Amino acid sequence: MIDKDLFQLLGKNKKYIFIVVAFQLLGLVANIGITASICYAIYLVTIKAQWYLFLYPLAFMVIGIIVRFCTTKFIGDVKDTIGRKVKKDLRERTYNKIVKLGVNSTDGMSMAGLTQISLEGVEQLDLYYSSYLPQFFYALLAPIALFIMCVWIDWRTSLVLLACVPLIPVSIIAVSKYAKKIFAKYWDKYTSMGDNFLDNVQGLKELKIFKADKAGHDKMNESAEEFRKITMKVLVMQLASTTIMDLVAYGGAGIGIALSICGAICWGLNPVSSLFLILVAVEFFLPLRAFGSAFHIAMNGASAGKKIIALLNTPDPVWGNEKVSETTIKLNNITFSYDGKRDVLKGIDMNFPKKGMTAIVGESGSGKSTIVNMIVGALRPKSGNINIGNVRLENLNRDNYYSHLSVVSYNTYIFNQTVRENFLLANSSATDEQIFDALKLVNLEEFIKNNGGLDKIISEDGGNISGGQKQRLALAVNLVANKDIYIFDEATSNIDIESEAIIMQNIKALSKDKSVIVISHRLANVVSADNIYFMQNGQIKEYGTHTTLMANKNGYEKLYSTQKELEEGYV
Repeated sequence: MIDKDLFQLLGKNKKYIFIVVAFQLLGLVANIGITASICYAIYLVTIKAQWYLFLYPLAFMVIGIIVRFCTTKFIGDVKDTIGRKVKKDLRERTYNKIVKLGVNSTDGMSMAGLTQISLEGVEQLDLYYSSYLPQFFYALLAPIALFIMCVWIDWRTSLVLLACVPLIPVSIIAVSKYAKKIFAKYWDKYTSMGDNFLDNVQGLKELKIFKADKAGHDKMNESAEEFRKITMKVLVMQLASTTIMDLVAYGGAGIGIALSICGAICWGLNPVSSLFLILVAVEFFLPLRAFGSAFHIAMNGASAGKKIIALLNTPDPVWGNEKVSETTIKLNNITFSYDGKRDVLKGIDMNFPKKGMTAIVGESGSGKSTIVNMIVGALRPKSGNINIGNVRLENLNRDNYYSHLSVVSYNTYIFNQTVRENFLLANSSATDEQIFDALKLVNLEEFIKNNGGLDKIISEDGGNISGGQKQRLALAVNLVANKDIYIFDEATSNIDIESEAIIMQNIKALSKDKSVIVISHRLANVVSADNIYFMQNGQIKEYGTHTTLMANKNGYEKLYSTQKELEEGYV
């Protein structure tokens, strides 16, 4: 009933679990002391003892109450400490893991899924550690401790009570396999609903434009209904298992009470001892009954914990400790496959000098973006190697490599901060003058000055500026970063011609001193490139300058001419 992997996640916080259990046992002893004091006081009443003799049970009762109060308060404090430390530790480890993975895949987990796991998943796991685990160990030890204390009074009743106790774990085990499946489905439906909601909210404008908001609404309702159904299954399962545990617990206590009464009537058991056993009988079952209730919380937390473990166990990308000494990039006989069966890149050889503009072009699916992901280290080749200068990519220190690298794409993220803060993220020492110089290069200086200046707050992902302004701002931010290698992956897609012309003009100017790699569907953007790689089906079919490739009258020339005719016809 304890998942070893989840238990190991506790790390050095394991000690708090055993501290809680120790004080729970101390509280149990205090409870038994209070019960014994009451029974002894009743015995004194039956023999009409002197009043001062009642001071002894009274004193023990007061001590027991004080000890019980102190242990209860201390247990609450320690559980709170477990919760805070575990949540802090797990969130820190989860965050650090996501940072370590960087641009790598997180096992297909979406942004909404990562958010839910990092927030609510950790909350659920907190209950697993602070409630379930201490109760598990306490529930194992408490009946044994009670048996040791009661066996001297009447071994028959004590033995029967102890024998009935395991029936509760048996009932828990009976539903555990079903419960695990239910809770696994619960979290899958929960994260799916979160993904669906985020997707619809982010695409709400498009849904309205295409009059597909009803379809989106219906899909969200369907997702919510599936989540409601699985939630009801969880509740039904919890109610059924709770009912079974109650029957076992109170049935077992009833048997113990009956035996205690029989002991007083038939076996010559002292009536006061019989009363003590009657009062203590329920105590045999309450720890396991509480454990059974915590079990359902644990299953939910364990399901979330499995996802956290899967994230934490994702292999870290391989990086070394060497530093970049020279920024020439070479791809040597690169082959890559996403599924291990079909190669999407086949024997790729490319060279990107430390100065100049190199373009990679081709139709969708030809492998352009895969090459970009190779260069940034998000993907690693099936065979072949990538060299940065004379050092293989995987031997470089990631932070050092990224300090030389900048990637600008059509969806480069603009943070919900001021214009100035967005620039300072790229270069913490950037001055206002440098920022305005960069904005001037991308034709945004006047717009920013007339709309709040550098203190203008950019809404989430640049929602309060146009698409062209957002991409120009992204370019300006990267210009201020002053890197050695710039990769522009469809950086001018879906923007107006004026913005596109400005961006391409700055990209070409940048290539005089930097290594610039341009990925573009639109071949008109790469006419001025120093070298162009034309790709088809994961292979390099042609390479050279625009003039050379046009003279070859092959794939590049045909694609360029087709695009030009379409653009001229559209105009």
